[in-house]
Amino acid sequence: MTELLCVGAGGALGAMGRYGLGLIPLGSELPLMTLLINFLGSVAIGAIVETSELAAGALSREAVLFLKVGLCGGFTTFSTFSLETLGLIEGGQYAIAGAYALVSVVLCVAGVLVGKVLARALMPTG
Repeated sequence: MTELLCVGAGGALGAMGRYGLGLIPLGSELPLMTLLINFLGSVAIGAIVETSELAAGALSREAVLFLKVGLCGGFTTFSTFSLETLGLIEGGQYAIAGAYALVSVVLCVAGVLVGKVLARALMPTG
């Protein structure tokens, strides 16, 4: 039950963060905020996973669930990415839809790598 509450609390905070960032106008018809949110969440999840692996015991199971499944899961949004991509397709913007999908996947995978590298670089040695 504690683990479920950790995931729920993290998810609520992540979703509120996503919603709050989404209120910032970017002045673009492209779904750039979703791309930014998913990239930031990818960096965060990479850092969380790397930290929990490198510093065994530094983060409790509950903390990892709160951060990884809850916070990052609530913050990032694959469903919105999918909806926006479909909207571009339905609007006849096929090239933009394809580019957005490709850039989103590549950027977010790179974001996980960036998060892992940052966590390694910031971890105290010794």
